Amino acid sequence: MVPAPPNVLVLAASDPTGGAGLQADVLTLASLGCHPLSVLTALSVQDTHGVVALHCLDAERIIEQARCVLADAPVRAVKIGVVGSAAAARVIASLLAEHPAVPVVLDPVLASARGDPLGDAVTLRELLAPRATVATPNSEEAQALGGPEALLASGCAYVLVTGAHEPGAFVVNTLYGAAGVIRQDRWPRLPGSYHGSGCTLASAIAARLAHGDEVSEAVRRAQDYTWCALERGYRPGGGQFVPDRLHAR
Repeated sequence: MVPAPPNVLVLAASDPTGGAGLQADVLTLASLGCHPLSVLTALSVQDTHGVVALHCLDAERIIEQARCVLADAPVRAVKIGVVGSAAAARVIASLLAEHPAVPVVLDPVLASARGDPLGDAVTLRELLAPRATVATPNSEEAQALGGPEALLASGCAYVLVTGAHEPGAFVVNTLYGAAGVIRQDRWPRLPGSYHGSGCTLASAIAARLAHGDEVSEAVRRAQDYTWCALERGYRPGGGQFVPDRLHAR
């Protein structure tokens, strides 16, 4: 019998384009040798141009999904994307508290790439960041959340601030921990606008943690995977590019 791959639990909103959200997480985790366990938090109405609407699930339905799958399948990591509501964030935080040994990657999504609102900074900082092993805000999200120092002070162990929203020929990503800057990585800026790059990176970090990497190495390998996926990105519709998460096939 073939050994089972490590399970990673994902809590995120759907994206019918497959570019971001739950679908992007599942593709990324599967391509990196993990088995994704997926819990839906919200239904999005969107295309490759942007989000039209977000329909949040009741917190009870979210926790019902999560508890059912966790009672059956052990997980090696958790990845959190769009949670949908403060009530959902509260029940997810309670669930994480019951599994303190499992690493958690929080992608604190506040808006789509076009700027459509998808999350609340105060809710994420106060309820979910304290339970996170790694948070992965872009520079704009990090500022809205009070900066990496505020996230670390809340209890988040590490913060990876991504620099795709900053100007320059290179994208500079910086990993912070309790002692300050742990690593800084520079990647050539690619042309075009991408949908789902943050989901891909956060899920790739979760995958590497599930495989046993320590945080700095997980971040390094996940960035490499994500940049290669972006370099091979394609346009499934008339809007943004999406990463080729199966680029290693």
